[in-house]
Amino acid sequence: MSTQLLPMLQQSAVSYEYSSQGSLGTVPTLIILALIVFMIAAIWKVFTKAGEPGWACLIPIYNIIVLLKISGKPIWWIVLFIIPIVNFIISLLVSLGLAKNFGKGGGFGVGLWLLGPIFFPILGFGDAKFVGTKS
Repeated sequence: MSTQLLPMLQQSAVSYEYSSQGSLGTVPTLIILALIVFMIAAIWKVFTKAGEPGWACLIPIYNIIVLLKISGKPIWWIVLFIIPIVNFIISLLVSLGLAKNFGKGGGFGVGLWLLGPIFFPILGFGDAKFVGTKS
């Protein structure tokens, strides 16, 4: 019986080949890199409009601290970004605060939260001025 089972197992064995090449081609990779550079430039511009150093958008964790500062939120809220589900609410509140401090409404803040790749360039390259935190 075991001699009959062995050929069946050999036939059902699946062979996987792995390639060192990625699944994306050159053109899609260049498009993605261009979008990344564009988003960095947009957020850099938002930071500089708010009087903060633009390079701060490149440093992990520090960029969140600066974003909290620009949004008028306490720095300790960075701890809330670690908590699952709470981080969604906090990111919405930060987006609303950011929109408010640039003279935009709540709808724009929700746009920043849900569609950041569209609304951050509008905020950074548009005519919005940083009006500061309104307590």
